Amino acid sequence: MSKFKKLYREFFGLKEQTQPTQASNISVSPEKLNDPNVQGAIKKGIKVRVEGEIDEAQLVNNLTDYQGGIEYVLRDPANAQSVSQEIQEWAERKGFTVIKKTLSPSGKIGYFYFRLGQDPALESQKLQGYLAQKPELKHFRFNVRQSKPQGKI
Repeated sequence: MSKFKKLYREFFGLKEQTQPTQASNISVSPEKLNDPNVQGAIKKGIKVRVEGEIDEAQLVNNLTDYQGGIEYVLRDPANAQSVSQEIQEWAERKGFTVIKKTLSPSGKIGYFYFRLGQDPALESQKLQGYLAQKPELKHFRFNVRQSKPQGKI
């Protein structure tokens, strides 16, 4: 044993691991709960946690699709005005310039068009991070209206 290893062991009270330990907890999706490997782990005494769904807005496009426009769908149209106002206030605080903001007559679909800055990739990441954590949104996508439609939302 080296001199330094012995010194560290004495100073920190470290002990070397003799056998690798198994993971005491694993988490699996609900579909894989009946998998034979998972069932075997349960029989060995390993705790299995079933993952639940995360209630986040889903981005339909890629980050490279960002050209200034964002279209989003709300879970509850009654919150349309307040959600739109929150998004606008956040965007202006972060240095985005809102060119156009619209809501559908039903209030379920909203649209923002921002002026593109120096780094669209960074802007798209900021917007995606903020919009994905809003529980009021069902999903959103990068879309510029009056351009070629990309499918139904």
